[in-house]
Amino acid sequence: MPDRAVVVPYDPAWPGLYEAEAGLVRNALGGELVALEHVGSTAVPGLAAKPVLDLLAGLRGERPSRDAVAALRALGYLLRSRPGRPYFRKGTPRTHVLHVARHGDRQWRTKLDLRDYLRADPRAAAAYGELKLSLAATRSHAGYAGAKDRFIRELETTTDFVRFVESRPQK
Repeated sequence: MPDRAVVVPYDPAWPGLYEAEAGLVRNALGGELVALEHVGSTAVPGLAAKPVLDLLAGLRGERPSRDAVAALRALGYLLRSRPGRPYFRKGTPRTHVLHVARHGDRQWRTKLDLRDYLRADPRAAAAYGELKLSLAATRSHAGYAGAKDRFIRELETTTDFVRFVESRPQK
């Protein structure tokens, strides 16, 4: 199946690679940036992941300015869009994804809640990692993404996850 996702064991180099890229992204976004976070599976120690770093930029506004988009483009990022959500991809094959959101909005909080929950609950992280490895071996990329997203949606409705989120101060 040539269209499968590639999932690899956790790489301890990922946090350092994030830090190096984060400096470049901070410079590109300048005063529009409130906060930048490492999110996604590469941000969870021990979790198997696609070797693609996910960054989350919390902006003052809904979208980056034209100048910021041009600065990101100069770094190799290409603007993409999902319904209502711009994001950027870098690399061929893809090496980085930069998600952008208004700092503190629902998208911002949801991505941080999931990352932090997986960091705090090794059982949930292990189950998620095992699922991803299994899906990558048996499903197309689209099937992998759909099943992974279902797992996350189900996880976010569990009592443990809800309690975890409710106990946290808002970031």
